[in-house]
Amino acid sequence: MRIGIVCYPLYGGSGVVATELGKSLAQRGHIVHFITYDRPVRLEGFVEGVFYHEVIPSDYPLFRFAPYESALIGQLVKVVQEEKLEILHVHYAIPHAISAFVAQQILKQQGIYIPFITTLHGTDITLVGKDEGYAPVVRFSLEHSNGITAVSQYLKQETQRFFQLQKTIEVIPNFVNLHLFKPLEQQQKKRFFTEDCEAVLMHVSNFRPVKRVGDVVKVFAQVVKEVSAKLFLIGDGPERPKVERLVKTLGIQKQVYFLGKQQYLEELLPHADVFLLTSENESFGLAALEAMACGVPVVAYDVGGLKEIIINEKSGFLVPFNDLKTFVLKVLLLLKNSELKNRMANAARAQAEQFSHEKIVPLYEQYYAQVLKQTSVSKSLL
Repeated sequence: MRIGIVCYPLYGGSGVVATELGKSLAQRGHIVHFITYDRPVRLEGFVEGVFYHEVIPSDYPLFRFAPYESALIGQLVKVVQEEKLEILHVHYAIPHAISAFVAQQILKQQGIYIPFITTLHGTDITLVGKDEGYAPVVRFSLEHSNGITAVSQYLKQETQRFFQLQKTIEVIPNFVNLHLFKPLEQQQKKRFFTEDCEAVLMHVSNFRPVKRVGDVVKVFAQVVKEVSAKLFLIGDGPERPKVERLVKTLGIQKQVYFLGKQQYLEELLPHADVFLLTSENESFGLAALEAMACGVPVVAYDVGGLKEIIINEKSGFLVPFNDLKTFVLKVLLLLKNSELKNRMANAARAQAEQFSHEKIVPLYEQYYAQVLKQTSVSKSLL
């Protein structure tokens, strides 16, 4: 197939999944065209069968904000025409779904019909999508999508509950490359910035308010009162200055490292003893899955779709939201009981194997074929 993929080219889950999906599809013989405003961060080096088309909004002085949607629509029309694309797959509803719909209508006037699939990733529905200024546009673009997928049952249910859609939503979970994200033998673990006796705790996020990174720091501040440990915070975003101030206020700046945005998480996650996730909502939890694939137990708030990937008390611990005391106890339980930690590490890896790219990517291929078949039938009835 000749597939166009639209995504945010950033470190967030939607961009990562979209990019890894495109690369995997290309490895399976498809031709993939990424259409976005920058080269996706996970699209490093040359990948055979993968092409990138940059969207460049006009900087005309009249525009207070660069009209990205218009530029995206124009580029979609151009790429579909020139590259003979068969299907578009847009990740994150806002503004990609409505842009795909408008491009579809323009091309339709030219005798070209291009179906598009919208994949929902989370905050495009649970946060931004519920904004009264965006909700009517999101609802319209979803109703006019040729196919809709969600990354978890939780997200599917939230979408149907809020938007009352008449269309069917297919659940295709996020996935992980188990050849990249894998455990290390104990002798291979590097104790960077740490002594051999110190535990390593990690957190990865975009440092937005919904991630509640401050809770990670508060948990760690209690943990280090009982065990020797270091905390590695990976990522960046608007909440980082506030989190840095909290670290100083708690007097733990010598034990906390801000690593910023890191492209090769598979080189860092295997060195962790425990992964911490304190989001107030997670539609799936890709960072948790990648940690689990590396054999790292996860302690997280029991929110959103996390229970669909973390089996409580087997591959990690799910803690009631905002219960910092219990969160601390679960982290300490893992750090003080090596047998339990090792057992959970093995269970985490085994659970992650249910979400391998070899198992999930074919589900997208099947869904593309289904949508194309339905589109072909609909066109024949016109």
